Amino acid sequence: MVDPKEQIHVAGEDARAGATPHMTRYILVISLVLVIAIFAFLVIR
Repeated sequence: MVDPKEQIHVAGEDARAGATPHMTRYILVISLVLVIAIFAFLVIR
């Protein structure tokens, strides 16, 4: 029987069941730049 108090250690990639590409970083940067550009356009207009 398994002890419920025993900690289970699993590697991050195994826990996520796959690789996580770094696309999120680029999507966030591009989105931020677009939002700033749109707001600047609206303020200047």
